[in-house]
Amino acid sequence: MKQTTNTILMIRPINFRKNEQTAINNYFQEDIDLRNAEINIKAQEEFDTYVFKLKSYGVNVIVISDTAQFDTPDSIFPNNWISFHENGTVGLYPMFAENRRLERREDILTELETQGFVIENIVDYTSAEEENLFLEATGSIILDRVNRKAYCALSPRADEDLFIEFCEDFEFTPVIFVANQTVEGKREAIYHTNVMMCVAETFAVICLDTIDDKKERKNVLKHLKEDGKQVIEITESQMNNFAGNMLQVRGENDELFLVMSKTAHDSLTQSQIAKINNHCKIISSSLETIETCGGGSARCMMAEVFLPKA
Repeated sequence: MKQTTNTILMIRPINFRKNEQTAINNYFQEDIDLRNAEINIKAQEEFDTYVFKLKSYGVNVIVISDTAQFDTPDSIFPNNWISFHENGTVGLYPMFAENRRLERREDILTELETQGFVIENIVDYTSAEEENLFLEATGSIILDRVNRKAYCALSPRADEDLFIEFCEDFEFTPVIFVANQTVEGKREAIYHTNVMMCVAETFAVICLDTIDDKKERKNVLKHLKEDGKQVIEITESQMNNFAGNMLQVRGENDELFLVMSKTAHDSLTQSQIAKINNHCKIISSSLETIETCGGGSARCMMAEVFLPKA
């Protein structure tokens, strides 16, 4: 069982803009003074540079283009609707925004099979949308695949019962908590767990300040520490700069890298960077347009492919 993979699925945008349907509870999204066509061109440039960087370090990036068939402004964030597992299982997930449900595409699975990946089984939770219950894949769920633990900050996009069902189906121990951010003086639920924490092989980056309940905070720390993770804390201000939205991947010769945006990297202190560098090198890329309009960053853009090869 591995925590990290060398293969990443990424979706190149053709219609990227600020998604009005997700802005309701994604407080990271902001307006930008550009026309949508210009925003999309900038997002494509950021996307292409990011992919080029990952590939230059030996990461196997499978790029599939979005289609013009539907209006899918957030298709650049595939990790919210699908997850891939080492036993050949694929998870499909219920999405909060109606226009994001159109991102789920069977042809993507067909393409992966064409490339030699084996899909044995599909676990489909999408019918929960009919009951207005959501669980947005590895946006809502942070997996410690080796220690079989799943961390989830409950929110309008992460339903507790659904999360427990996922843990039963995939044999993970659930670690449940509430994570909040301050929005206009009020504490509001953070829309995705993966903006406030990242679990790597030997360490975890986490914004503990978001977990207001002391017992819950203590419990999360207990789990991370008993699994031997060095805990690298970030502040809420750093989290707002996407410093929690990171993913550890494998490059050439199985070398480990922590991937993040330039905004996230710039927000870190020298001490935090040194701690990360004790475990692995950092890859960062400028994702300013994507972060500002999409409210997601480097980690959201990568769906990790753990499927076995034929």
